[in-house]
Amino acid sequence: MLYIWNIEKIIDETLQIHNLSINYEINNTLTVPMSYNVSTNTIKFNYLQVNGYISKIRINETAENFVKIILYRVIGYYLDFKKNKHDLRILMYGEDDEIKKLKTVIETNAWEYGRTLVPEHLLRGYDQVRELDKALINGKLTNI
Repeated sequence: MLYIWNIEKIIDETLQIHNLSINYEINNTLTVPMSYNVSTNTIKFNYLQVNGYISKIRINETAENFVKIILYRVIGYYLDFKKNKHDLRILMYGEDDEIKKLKTVIETNAWEYGRTLVPEHLLRGYDQVRELDKALINGKLTNI
């Protein structure tokens, strides 16, 4: 089991390596392992959800590397919102099909942009988690 300080260290080191100015904080009420809040430029994480996610998606990676994989995906949201100006009002006021389409675009972009930063030795694991995560969407383990 990874503790809060373990996850904070991984986040801090990864952000420093990539020279990214993103805040981070723990949020025990978060229903997903990690999320990115574009309004506050903050990565939030729930360490219990992180550990639960690790136990549900079984790949041949250390827990620390798994957190990095989750983190790179979340950094992908940051990169997406930095590069694309999505009309987020659609998520609140759009029709069901518009909401679904925008969520799909944001989710796809997050995975793709996040992958651009993933170190070579974690690419296989990142791609495995991406595929396995699709199967867990109904379990509400996705970031949106």
